[in-house]
Amino acid sequence: MSKSPSDHATGELTLRTLAMPGDANPAGDIFGGWVMAQMDLAAGIRAGERARGRVVTAAVKEMAFQRPVKIGDTLGIYTEITRIGRSSITLNVEAWANRSRRGTVEKVTEATFIMVAVDEDGEPMPVPPA
Repeated sequence: MSKSPSDHATGELTLRTLAMPGDANPAGDIFGGWVMAQMDLAAGIRAGERARGRVVTAAVKEMAFQRPVKIGDTLGIYTEITRIGRSSITLNVEAWANRSRRGTVEKVTEATFIMVAVDEDGEPMPVPPA
């Protein structure tokens, strides 16, 4: 699902974290895998709250980096539930970098995450009604 560019985040702020030197390459850009991991954490938090239990990541779709994240940026992850299936929860997840040294906030990337509610044995289970 592609979205038109906007100057503000869509969804609920679900996770905030600081980009640290240990998360960066020698040039000072934060590794894309670290950003994706933060997005996965946020998707898991939001979907787990909605499922009232354990969820796992089933798929990540259409992720493309638009801007780098730098050491010292605060990364805000916004989530919006876009679909509830029998056992799945689909979310749009956006990552925004707050560049406090420059006083700007920029969208870094976005993706569609599909999470699945699972029971104690790791088997899919229905998402409870809202």
